[in-house]
Amino acid sequence: MRKLLTLMILLALGGTVHAQDDAIVKFFSKYMEDDRFSRVFISPKMMQMAGGFLRSDAAASDSDAKDLGDLISKVRGIRILSAEKLNGKVFYDEAMSTLSKNKYEDLMDVADKDSNTKFMVREENGIIKELLMLSGTQESFTLLSMLGNFTYKDLNMLAEKTNMPGMDEYNKGKKKNN
Repeated sequence: MRKLLTLMILLALGGTVHAQDDAIVKFFSKYMEDDRFSRVFISPKMMQMAGGFLRSDAAASDSDAKDLGDLISKVRGIRILSAEKLNGKVFYDEAMSTLSKNKYEDLMDVADKDSNTKFMVREENGIIKELLMLSGTQESFTLLSMLGNFTYKDLNMLAEKTNMPGMDEYNKGKKKNN
């Protein structure tokens, strides 16, 4: 019994250390109660429900719906933080400065004098664990973090078949087709 309790405490502490290391969670938490920002969090359970619905018998005749259902079932959660009518470049720079650059690989970076948009992934053993999109302009800011177990083919399908924030930019500059 004592060993089980010790194991449970170690697992809980390990999860806490990992959560404290996640810069995006910290950034999201810092601004989620700020009235200037809108926030969306879609839980893993909601993603399972949506994926199951799209893969159901009623939708099975639509191959796009089935493919999207399969993809959605791979998503463990989505966090979106956005704001308008503020200098989003300041928040973009802040978010970028909090990231551990060695954990994320750049997919696409679009910048001009008025805006910055960056797509990055965090991979483990060839599987994408997180897709991160940051966008900042003189008038707005958006952070999108999608957690799961994806391939680049999955991300390409997501860009083609959804209207999630930033996916149109991603679709224009796909990195890989595998």
